[in-house]
Amino acid sequence: MVKYIVLLSLLFLVPHCRAQQVISLYQDNVPNSRSVTNKEERVANPDVDSLTSNVSVPTISVYLPPKSLANGTAVIICPGGGYHVLLTKREGSDAAKAFAKMGVTAFVLKYRLPSDQTMVDKSIGPLQDAQQAIKIVRQRAKEWGVDPKKIGILGFSAGGHLAATAGTHFNRPVIENLQGTSLRPDFMMLINPVISFTNEIGHISSRNNLLGPSPTEEKIKLFSNELQVTPETPPTILIHSDADQVVPVSNSVEFYRALKQNKVSGELHIYAKGEHGFLTAPSFDEWFGRCIFWMKSMSLI
Repeated sequence: MVKYIVLLSLLFLVPHCRAQQVISLYQDNVPNSRSVTNKEERVANPDVDSLTSNVSVPTISVYLPPKSLANGTAVIICPGGGYHVLLTKREGSDAAKAFAKMGVTAFVLKYRLPSDQTMVDKSIGPLQDAQQAIKIVRQRAKEWGVDPKKIGILGFSAGGHLAATAGTHFNRPVIENLQGTSLRPDFMMLINPVISFTNEIGHISSRNNLLGPSPTEEKIKLFSNELQVTPETPPTILIHSDADQVVPVSNSVEFYRALKQNKVSGELHIYAKGEHGFLTAPSFDEWFGRCIFWMKSMSLI
């Protein structure tokens, strides 16, 4: 309990993180995109603060920690929203600011939401953006005071699926990478994540949004990330609620099982209570404290 009180104190007493930058992921044309009008919208929502929809122009928002606290670790944050919307505040900027106050450079990824109207192949659009974000952060690590060997990815819900896809599909580039920059995240933090697209435990709504209503068995297997774990998969912490009625806790359990089968370092926390998205329980300081403790144990901070 003491360590969480200390953590909470730090979050409120340290200087505010420096003002964010918003950077376009692609200098020229966005790959795999159709020529359409940008119809992105952000609306207030009483449950989760705000929802961003119709994302077709991807960006990363940069949250730099105070120089006196910066430790060289970076995390790319993938908000959730079922591949239909993005919770860009609650599961984006709020988490980024908390990481920055702990000395971690944070990047909120506003990834494209899969759509046949805006993409040629919607199944790879979000992964392209995640890989591009990793590439940019690694290539510009010196500029942001980041250790290029300590760049991780965090994802909530469907953003957890995207993060897990980035962590298991990095040897399958879906972007142009002429310099051969490593697209492998160095660690993963998956919060009530969608992992599987199988009929048994998968989140079918996220699957339908990413792959369409009638995906092939090959596509289902390819994007069921518990089936894609190898000994090269990054160390991972998974946090989930046993009471989650939206994304079954078995998603995290099966991914953890796959990590162990492949001798990859993993940590799994399952709360007895708490709805999907942790709207009421566990508290932010509780689950975030678990992430910070794990990062310390892995010599990331």
